[in-house]
Amino acid sequence: MLASLSALIGPVSAILDKVIPDKDLREKLSHEIATMADRQMSAQIEVNKVEAAHKSLFVAGWRPAIGWICGLALLYSTIISPILGIWVTVPDVDTSLLTTVLMGMLGLGAMRTFEKTKGVSREK
Repeated sequence: MLASLSALIGPVSAILDKVIPDKDLREKLSHEIATMADRQMSAQIEVNKVEAAHKSLFVAGWRPAIGWICGLALLYSTIISPILGIWVTVPDVDTSLLTTVLMGMLGLGAMRTFEKTKGVSREK
């Protein structure tokens, strides 16, 4: 996550250089963007700490059932299937579907983190 946010800050700053002529305003906006990214990373770290403290492996390990299913299916398609394919014919897994689900889950996790940081999440 850190790498993806860091990779976005540079291009956004370059766009600001082209769009906003005022140097002070441009630097202020760049600083605000970097601060928002830092807050997002800090919030995700806090969520990770809470999940990691849970006693159940299926909660503490990652996002429950769908996360485990995607993880196992990607493990199968990238490691197990090629190895087994040496001896027997194995079915292929559509990894485009897996990555779509995985990216959707990661996006929903980010939205959930955002809700928690804004204090609008519903706790049971």
